[in-house]
Amino acid sequence: MGNVTKKDIVDAIADRTGLTQVDTKVIVECFLDSIAKSLRDGKNIEIRGFGRFKVKEKKAREARNPRTGEMVYIEAGFKPVFEASKELKSVLNGDKPKEKKAGSKDTGVPQTDTEGPREQL
Repeated sequence: MGNVTKKDIVDAIADRTGLTQVDTKVIVECFLDSIAKSLRDGKNIEIRGFGRFKVKEKKAREARNPRTGEMVYIEAGFKPVFEASKELKSVLNGDKPKEKKAGSKDTGVPQTDTEGPREQL
């Protein structure tokens, strides 16, 4: 299973929307920049049906350099974390989408097929 690059995503979106690859690349980069800036500002990002991006704080600690065995100090910092939604987990596991409950909102966004993680964008 290979990796999907930003270029692959741009190509897939451009093919689906009819936008040029240049315009699509600008949109994708702006989207990713918005996520990075929000995380840097300490804000969590929730994309319903996809997942949550959030920042976790890492405490300062001592660790051992595996090559030399020397103890080194690692400063405190932050790391980005992604938590997949139930819907995304269902798609990855090939589960059928659940029926919507009466009175639930329809977002108007067409749903994609749920064939699993090997599906092309």
